[in-house]
Amino acid sequence: MASVIIPPVLSSPRDDAIQLHRAFKGFGCDTTTVINILAHRDATQRAYLKQEYKTMYHEELSKRLSSELSGNTKKSVLLWMHDPATRDATIIRQALGGEAVVDLKAATEVICSRTPSQILQFKNIYFATFGVYLEHDIEFQASGDHKNLLLAYVGTPRYEGLEVDRATVEYDAKALFKAGEKRLGTDEKTFVQIFSGRSSAHLAAVSAAYHSMYGSSLEKAVKKETSGYFEHALLTILRCAEHPGMYFAKVLHKAMKGLGTDDSTLLRVIVSRAEIDLQFIKAEYRKKYGKTLNDAVHSETSGNYRAFLLALLGPNH
Repeated sequence: MASVIIPPVLSSPRDDAIQLHRAFKGFGCDTTTVINILAHRDATQRAYLKQEYKTMYHEELSKRLSSELSGNTKKSVLLWMHDPATRDATIIRQALGGEAVVDLKAATEVICSRTPSQILQFKNIYFATFGVYLEHDIEFQASGDHKNLLLAYVGTPRYEGLEVDRATVEYDAKALFKAGEKRLGTDEKTFVQIFSGRSSAHLAAVSAAYHSMYGSSLEKAVKKETSGYFEHALLTILRCAEHPGMYFAKVLHKAMKGLGTDDSTLLRVIVSRAEIDLQFIKAEYRKKYGKTLNDAVHSETSGNYRAFLLALLGPNH
C-alpha cells in the first residue's frame, strides 16, 4: 500500500519551511514528509510557503524540489507548486514545444477545457513568463482548422453564465446540421465560429436541440465530419460544455487502459483538476467504470509518485 498520508494540519508556512528543509538535509530526501506537507496545502498556502522558504534559506523551493526529487514524482510535485493559472500556462508552453517535444493533444485539452476567465488569466501569465504571446506559439505549431479553432477559442470573450436563448440555440443547431451532415464535405468555418463563440451552457443546449431535431447526436456528427486535432478540439469543447467531470474521467481511464500508463496525461489531469473538480471526476469515474479512481491509480503507479497522486485524490470513496 501507499505511504500513510497525514491529514492536513494547521501549521504555519514557517513550520512547513523548517520541516521541508529538514527533509532535504542529510543523505537522500525524506520524500514522505515532502508529500505529506505539500499535497495538503492549497494554492495560497503553497505561495506563502514558497515565500517563507526563500526568506529563510535564500533559495527557491521549486529549485530545491527539482534537485531532490526525480521522475514522475518530481514532475507532479513541481506542477503542483504552481497556482492553477501559472500551471496551465506552463503545461501549454511545454506542450507547444517549450521543451522541444510538441504535444498538440495536451495543449488542446488544456485550452479547450478551460473557462474564458481561466483562459484570460493563463494568457497573461504566458506572456509575462515566457515573453511570447500564446497566439504566436499556436500560430507556429498548429495548422489548418485546428489552428483556426484554437486561435478563435483563446481570443473570444464568451459569456460564462447559465442563461441561453432558445431561438439562437435552434439557429445554431440548424447551422451545424447544414455545415456537416446535410452537405457533401464540411463547412469547418461554421463549426469554428459556433464552438469558439458560444458559452458552455449554450453549446450544451445546442447539443440537446440537435439530438431532438435530427435524431442523432452532435458528438457523432463531429466525429463523422472532422478528424485529427480539429476533431479532438471540438470534442473537448463539447464534452466539457456538457459534462466536464465525465470528460476528465474518460481521459484518465484512457491514460491507464491497456499496456503501460500514459503518465504525462495521468499526472497532468489529477494535478490540474485537484483544486477545481476532482471530486466530481472521482464520482463520474466510479459510476462509469465500476471502480474508484484511487484504486485505478494505485494499481497503475508505484512508490512516491503513487503516494503523491493518492494524497491529491483524497479519501477512497
